[in-house]
Formats: sequence, C-alpha cells, structure tokens
Amino acid sequence: MRKSLIFLLLLALILPKNIQSQNEGEAIAAVAGGLLAIGAGVAAVEQMKEQAELTATQWLLSNHPEFESFSLKTIDFDGKKLKDISSASVITFKIQEFIPEDKPELNGDKRILLGFTSYGWINEYGINFEKVDWHLIDSKEWMNMMVAYSKVSSGQKNDSEIREVLKEGKIVNRGVKGKRGMEIPFFKLEGDMYLVTDYSPKMKLVYNERSLGIFLKSTNDLVQISRGGIIEIHEFFFEES
Repeated sequence: MRKSLIFLLLLALILPKNIQSQNEGEAIAAVAGGLLAIGAGVAAVEQMKEQAELTATQWLLSNHPEFESFSLKTIDFDGKKLKDISSASVITFKIQEFIPEDKPELNGDKRILLGFTSYGWINEYGINFEKVDWHLIDSKEWMNMMVAYSKVSSGQKNDSEIREVLKEGKIVNRGVKGKRGMEIPFFKLEGDMYLVTDYSPKMKLVYNERSLGIFLKSTNDLVQISRGGIIEIHEFFFEES
C-alpha cells in the first residue's frame, strides 16, 4: 500500500495536469515503463561494476602474488549511464595496501590499475575481458607519465621543475596549478588537434584539450583518459595524508 502511494505521488509530480485528466491509464503505463527501464539500467551498471572489480582482482592475484592485503575499487562506474560506460576506452581501479588488523586503515602503498578496452568490450552478455589490456602503475610511473604529458602539453622542457610543481600542485583543466597559481599552463587547442610524445617502448602519450590519449604500440589502439580521470588519479597518488 505504501509503495503504491509513493508511486502515485511521484506520478502526480511528473505528469502535467492535462495529461493526468485526459489519459491517465496510458500515462501511468508509460511512467511505470520508464521507471522500470531506469531501474534496469542502474542494476546493469552495478552488475558490470561488480564484474569489473572481480575480474581486476583476479588479474591482480594471478599476476602480482606479492599483494596480500589490499583494497581495490573502480572509479569509473559511479553515476554513469550504460552508454557512457560502453563508450569508455579505459577502466581505472584504485588499489591500496593495508596492514591486516581489526578495522584496518588504508595507509599502505598505492597503485592504479588501468584496463585499456578495445571495440566490442561490452556486448549483450556483459563485459568481454578478453578485450581488456591491463597495466599496473605506481606513483613513480604515474609521475613520469605526467611529466612527459605536461611537457608536450605546455612546451616547458625542464623535467625537475615540472616534477616539483606536480608533487605539490594539482592538475586542473587548464594546466598544473602550484603554490604560485597556474605554473604550467597547457596549450589551448582545437578539438581535432593533437600533440604527441614517444613516452616508452609500450606507448605514446597524446595531448588534446579534453583528455590524455595513450597510443598502445602493441595493438595500435588510441585510448583516452578524461581530464577528470587524470585529476582524480593524481590526487589519489599525491593528496596530503
């Protein structure tokens, strides 16, 4: 009874008065169908999140047995719609070790696990993890990547100066903000302009105004981490304790 009352109140808020009076039966059916679709979408995203975290944990246990106590969670599924997730080219997981004890604190070493996806990684059966390429990154490797990314994004050449700003500063939408304000401003580019640096034998880094692109040499895939994702990863590694 209570659920029915809540539904009718919700219906009254959603529907214009003229629709309620003219065709209430059809309107109720339409809203009910819409609410069911929303619920199904939320459930599907939550199921994919659990599947992704389970598979990432299995990969970590299989490939890095040195991890004996850790937390692993993705940062990509919360608040996202199914279509947003299916178009994503990177799944990001935060990993942090801890000391086993009653009610432990997450205060150990941190890692980021990047799952680079290929076309068709989500289908009608869920996530096809055969189309995901895994890369585990620590804070040192992430810093090296951000130094290279900042150099190509700004034209600045001094590695040590960039590194110092990155350690104490924050990556924001327009550059790297340090104690003195915007210390490393990024170039303003059009959406179809790219700057490229050959970072390592495995990857090239690609800058445009909206994202960090990573070109994987082994598969010839260009994947993208959004600017918001870059900010969140950098804060995870270098936020003040």
